[in-house]
Amino acid sequence: MAPKRFRNPFNGVVDMITEMNRISDTMSSIETNHAGERERGHSDAWSPPTDILASGRDLIVRCEVPGVYEEDIDISFNHSVLTISGERRRDEDDVEYYSSERFMGTFRREITLPEDVKPADIEATYGEGLLVVVVRGAADSSAPREITVKRRKR
Repeated sequence: MAPKRFRNPFNGVVDMITEMNRISDTMSSIETNHAGERERGHSDAWSPPTDILASGRDLIVRCEVPGVYEEDIDISFNHSVLTISGERRRDEDDVEYYSSERFMGTFRREITLPEDVKPADIEATYGEGLLVVVVRGAADSSAPREITVKRRKR
């Protein structure tokens, strides 16, 4: 008997526009020698590398945020959206960088979770630059519902 295949409910999480902007910013900042210096807002925040996986019935979200202090990480959950945001700060004030490839400033990731997830189902831990968010029971969701498209009346 073949193993049961699960549908990936997070297919398409990577936002191509954000990724293209990140690559463009990296290239232009390397050319001008000002890598990571400009202020970023929520619309153009850098996105930490993130894995989303299922482990049994639980959904696991792993974000790589080395150099970010625990107190600079915010996690919120509202209307089925898990938001992970924070800021990586420069510690040095009187330093001139010859090369800087790491993004500094704010970051933000938004992940839509199944509708039945409750805040009590979510736990987060942080250590050695890795943020791990466990959403209990979120990987145990049913198949997507098919919606019939009807002809609109004129």
